[in-house]
Amino acid sequence: MILLITPSARGQECATTLKEATGNETRWAENLQQAMGRLREETYSAVVIDQFLLETEPEESDRMLEHLGSALPVYLNFAVTGMDRLVREVRSALHRRKREETQARRAVEEQMRSEFGETLTAMLLSCQLAMAVPDVPPPAADKIRAIDNLAREMRVRLAAN
Repeated sequence: MILLITPSARGQECATTLKEATGNETRWAENLQQAMGRLREETYSAVVIDQFLLETEPEESDRMLEHLGSALPVYLNFAVTGMDRLVREVRSALHRRKREETQARRAVEEQMRSEFGETLTAMLLSCQLAMAVPDVPPPAADKIRAIDNLAREMRVRLAAN
């Protein structure tokens, strides 16, 4: 979802155009107070902010920016920006956000895969050492083999992904 913040009389038209061009639901806020309310109620992927508001209400702008969360801000001067540029800038921001999310997801996956791999190696080694202890009772040996098999299964699944 996109939030468009501008006092421009063309705000609703811009929101409709953005929705049609990007396929993302677009909400319009006429001022920063409305924007803060909407930011508290919903999660947005991008927030298009009229630079006029940033310049005329700097303190209120700072408070609003604190509520952005993970939304990507797009700053435009609506007095000189046409619809084509608005759509182009927002599409670019959405594409950039998607690329950054994909990169972050991959980094987390790699980190988790690495950490799980280390833990699984430790489990397998512990199982081998436990089985090497003389006179391990058969029920305990069965449990150790079960843990060893599960750890090997997890390792295969991690490698497959």
